[in-house]
Amino acid sequence: MRKLTMLVAGGVGYVLGARAGRERYEQIKRTATRVKDDPRVQDKASQAADLAKEKAPVVKDKVTSAASSAATKVTPSGSGEHRSDLEAQLNPESTALQDDPYPQGNLP
Repeated sequence: MRKLTMLVAGGVGYVLGARAGRERYEQIKRTATRVKDDPRVQDKASQAADLAKEKAPVVKDKVTSAASSAATKVTPSGSGEHRSDLEAQLNPESTALQDDPYPQGNLP
């Protein structure tokens, strides 16, 4: 899949950056259309789409589980203790603890 992505990106970059003019653009376009319409490419694209549809529920469950796990680590049981722990670790001079962290008065 990485090779295909790299080839597509390279092709797009070449087309956008080419200074060979309209004729070269049309030649590249015809070649890309020929490749896209090739039955072997169509078959592989169909297989990839079917595989993605088949694996989507599994991926969804894994992502949901990982997000839930990360959320519980970030906000332990909904208590405010986590915030006070972070505030204690901050430098007291930090602007993060100030109500108005922007400089006051006339600037030089």
